[in-house]
Amino acid sequence: MNNYVTGAVIRRLREGRQLTQEELAEKIGVSGKAVSKWETGRGFPDVSLLEPLAQALRISVIELLSGEDITNRNLSADMAKGKFYVCPVCGNAIRSIGEAVVSCCGITLPPCEAEEAGSEHAIRSEIVEDEYYVTVDHPMTKTHYISFLAAVSDRTVQFVKLYPEENAEARFRIDRVTWLYACCNRHGLFRARP
Repeated sequence: MNNYVTGAVIRRLREGRQLTQEELAEKIGVSGKAVSKWETGRGFPDVSLLEPLAQALRISVIELLSGEDITNRNLSADMAKGKFYVCPVCGNAIRSIGEAVVSCCGITLPPCEAEEAGSEHAIRSEIVEDEYYVTVDHPMTKTHYISFLAAVSDRTVQFVKLYPEENAEARFRIDRVTWLYACCNRHGLFRARP
């Protein structure tokens, strides 16, 4: 299992919480020797211990398995600093306000890195009354399409899910929008200013 918790992760997280091996062992009901074995790679915690171990280390099970202790530094909840995650298996699109460990279909998802929209994925917008009318001139076949469009400001995210064989278009309230996003199922996430 490539994505199982490693001894180095347990040790780093335990030391980060300023716990001894014995203190951690007491919190989860195992011996100090068991924790020592995990940390030296001579054994792994039983799957039934993952939740208590994560609680004792004050992280989620997903963080424990990924080896990352995620801290959301976006304390002001500025929506423009958030991240998009897209599952390559089912196409699920998820938006976080800040740093997060996101999992879907059994996979830990990396945040999408948005590229500036070029000619093939050009995001066009025009103002129609009090909205942005956003279009992307892109194939919308069953195998190659724009899966969603989004408009992001410092306080809102407007999201429109698109489906193959319909037009890649949406309307968004102008309300302080700073970025427009389009997600191609083959080429990833693109962004442009309105």
